[in-house]
Amino acid sequence: NSLPTAYTTTESSPEWLNKGDNSWQLTAATVVGLQTIPGILILYGSIVKKKWAINSSFMVLYTFACVLLCWVCWAFQMSFGQQMFFFVGRPHFALDQKYLLGQGFAGLYPRATLVFFQFVFAAITVVLVAGAVLGRMSFKAWMLFVPMWLTVSYTVGAFSVWSPKGFLFEAGVMDFAGGFVIHLSSGVAGFTAAYWVGPRESKDRERFPPNNILLMLAGAGLLWMGWTGFNGGAPYAANIDASLAILNTHICTATSLLVWLFLDVFFFEKPSVIGAVQGMITGLVCITPAAGLVQGWAAIIMGILSGSIPWYTMMVLHRKIKFLIYVDDTMAVFHTHAVAGSLGGILTGFFAEPRLNRLFFGDDPRYIGLAYALKDNRSMAGFRQIGIQLAGIAFIVILNVVVTSAICLIIRVIVPLRLTDEEMEIGDDAVHGEEAYALWEDGEKFEIAQRNKMFDVQDIESRSVQMTERF
Repeated sequence: NSLPTAYTTTESSPEWLNKGDNSWQLTAATVVGLQTIPGILILYGSIVKKKWAINSSFMVLYTFACVLLCWVCWAFQMSFGQQMFFFVGRPHFALDQKYLLGQGFAGLYPRATLVFFQFVFAAITVVLVAGAVLGRMSFKAWMLFVPMWLTVSYTVGAFSVWSPKGFLFEAGVMDFAGGFVIHLSSGVAGFTAAYWVGPRESKDRERFPPNNILLMLAGAGLLWMGWTGFNGGAPYAANIDASLAILNTHICTATSLLVWLFLDVFFFEKPSVIGAVQGMITGLVCITPAAGLVQGWAAIIMGILSGSIPWYTMMVLHRKIKFLIYVDDTMAVFHTHAVAGSLGGILTGFFAEPRLNRLFFGDDPRYIGLAYALKDNRSMAGFRQIGIQLAGIAFIVILNVVVTSAICLIIRVIVPLRLTDEEMEIGDDAVHGEEAYALWEDGEKFEIAQRNKMFDVQDIESRSVQMTERF
C-alpha cells in the first residue's frame, strides 16, 4: 500500500511543518466550529419561544454551510490574500491543491489548516448577527444577507485588522482573537439589521420566555468551553502564549458571570439564569482582544468591568434611551458584543504587557499598554496605543452601520425583509412547515389535539352533570 508518487512521505511532512502546531490548530478550529454547530444552534433554538425554535436553529445551520462555500470560493483570499485596496484583498479561490498544501502566511502548517481555522471565525461572526433579528426576519432574506455581509463587511474588517497588509494592522491595532473583527462587527451589524427589519410582535417583545432553559445552558456551556480554541488558537502555535490566553479567557469569564449575577441579586432580588449567561458572554467577548496580551490580575479586572458595564447599558441605560427601546435586538448582541467588544479593545490598549506583546507581535516597541507606558515614562506611546484602539473601533462601527444598512435596503427590493404578520403569529409551522416539539401522534396538529382534548373535557363535565341530576 505505497503512497502515490505525488504524495511521498517526505512531501507529506515538509521541513517547515510543525506537527504539534498543526494538530493544535486543527483541534482549536474544530472546537470553535463546535461553538456554532451545535453550541449556538442549541442556544438560539432553546432561548426563544417554542414557535421560533426551528427557525432560529435553522438560521445557524444555513449560515455555517453558506459561509464555508463562500469562504473557499472568494472570501478567504479577500480577508488574507493579495491586497486589492488598502482595506480588502483580491477575491480568488482557495481550492487549488498546490495552494492549500503550501505554507500559510502564519504558523508552521499548510494553508488548508489556516483556511479552515479562519472559516470557523467567519461563520460564528455571521451567526452572532442573526441573534439580533430572531423571530421576524424572512428566512429568504437571511439567505441573501449571509453571503452579502460576509463579502462586503467581514472580509474588510478581517483584512484591515488581521492581515499583515491591512492598514489597521500596520497602524498597530491590537486585536488578539477578534474583539473588533468578530464581536464589535457582529454587535453593530446585528443592531443595524434589527433596525431595518423592525421589531417583533408586541406580545413577543413583552413576553419571550425560553422554551428550554436546560438546553439553553447546554448551548451556553459549549460556547464557553469552545472559547478555549477561540482564543487559544490565536497565536497560530501551541506555545506559552496560547496557554496564557486560555487561562485568562476562563478567569475573565467566570469573574464576569459572578459580577452580573451579584448585580441581578442586589438590584432585582432574584438570581437570573439568563442573566448569568449574558454575563458569561460579555466576559468571553471582553477578554478576546486581550487574551494573550494581559496578566491574570488584569483579566480579573476586565471581568469585573465586563460584568458591570454591559449590565448597566442593558438593564438600566437601555430602558431610558428611546432609540435603544425602539430597536428590537432579540439576543441583545449590541450590549453583549458591541459594548463588551469595544470595552475589551480599550482595556487591551490599557493593560497590554510589553513582554507578552512581544510573544504575539514580535519585537516591535509600538505595542505597549498605557498602564505600562506610564510606568516606563513612555506615556506618549501608551496614549498613542489607546488612540489606535479607538480608531479601530470607529472604523468597524462606521463600516458595519453603512454596509449593513445598504445590504438590508438592497435585499428588501428583491424579497421581503420581514415576515408577514400571519407568519410571525404562527412561527415555525408557517415559515418552514415544521414544529420543534411533537406533542401529538400520527401527524395530528397540536391545535387539533388541544381542541379534541378540550372537547373530551367538556364531554366528561357534561356526563358528570347528568349523573348528578339523576341522583
